Amino acid sequence: EGERTCGFLPLAYVRSLLFGRFLVSLPYLNTNGVRADDGVARDRLIDRAVQLADELRVRYLELRHEQKVEHPALTICLASKVHMRLELPAFPGPLWEGLPSKVRNQVRKGEKSGLNVARGGEELLPEVYSVFSRNMRDLGTPVYSLGLFAAALRQFPSDAELVVVRAERTPVAAALLLHGPGVTEVPSASSLRQYNHTCANMLLYWNLLERAVERGQAVFDFGRSTIDGPTFRFKKQWGARPAPAAWQYYRRD
Repeated sequence: EGERTCGFLPLAYVRSLLFGRFLVSLPYLNTNGVRADDGVARDRLIDRAVQLADELRVRYLELRHEQKVEHPALTICLASKVHMRLELPAFPGPLWEGLPSKVRNQVRKGEKSGLNVARGGEELLPEVYSVFSRNMRDLGTPVYSLGLFAAALRQFPSDAELVVVRAERTPVAAALLLHGPGVTEVPSASSLRQYNHTCANMLLYWNLLERAVERGQAVFDFGRSTIDGPTFRFKKQWGARPAPAAWQYYRRD
């Protein structure tokens, strides 16, 4: 509108051997979609996205909204999952004191198990990827490429970092942290099952939360979960609360 931006819609064109071609806002992250000052700008953006979906002959257009948007082309809405988010205090002390005693005991067990925690950048990527790819294999889930993590670290050197938990020299839990404006999220995190008895995963998440507080962030986003599912309960024990997630689709076929 003149020289002022009044709306935008970031889209990625994804070509997958498993899932075909599709347009999504945005892949890998759990929330995005249309950002607009008013309904007119919003509808024009969605209209153009639908045109692009037809021009590129993708299977579908996926907009990862938090609140449902009314548009005639968006005929499918998946709202079975929720974002799990935790409001953060200004200092780690109140965060620790607000955790249930069971969670605090598990974090302490991780500390007493001889585990050590490292935080850094691309130099930690081989360790992080060894944990992540092995865990995804065990779950039967296709793994993201090593290049995706490397690109994120290079593109956002001050806002993306890796955290690794080691048992002596062996990486046993790891995560990628992304620090956005006021919100830290953890799009990828994994731990090795055979080290569950050490509570390595609990120590990992405590360090992720502590790091977000150190950065002065207001919210920690644990990612999406199915209500009352295992990951939902895991995140809830840290104090995270559900927030809406409405993924909407224009489906060509």
